[in-house]
Amino acid sequence: MQTVGELMTRSNLVTLTETQNLAKAEEMLRLHRIRHLPVVRDGKLVGLVTHRDLLKAAAQRAPSQTLAASDVMVRDVRTVRSDTPTREAVKLMLDNKYGCLPVVGADGALVGIITEADMVRYAQHLIEDMDRRSLAAEYEA
Repeated sequence: MQTVGELMTRSNLVTLTETQNLAKAEEMLRLHRIRHLPVVRDGKLVGLVTHRDLLKAAAQRAPSQTLAASDVMVRDVRTVRSDTPTREAVKLMLDNKYGCLPVVGADGALVGIITEADMVRYAQHLIEDMDRRSLAAEYEA
């Protein structure tokens, strides 16, 4: 059975702290070409800032107003563990229209993130594998 731990991004995990400002968040999203930033305190997940959160904040704040990640982050973030079956994570993402699920350890420490992009890459791998099998079956016939 495929697990979240086999597909998640764990290296070069890009995160924010609660006190970092939204300009830094925007810069990180742009530089790393990502849409989700876990917010951590002492290595533990405390929130999530998305590209959509930044757009909403930009539309609602005065140009001179400086906001921190803690001002816009979602605090009640649904998470999974690395041993969560991929099938369960996909269902959770689809049912709730989540673009990502942070992956945490038993102690609440952030260990990775699984995103729609990770799932699409996995789907691509499965499709390529099915195509190879189909071609092999045609060749044998």
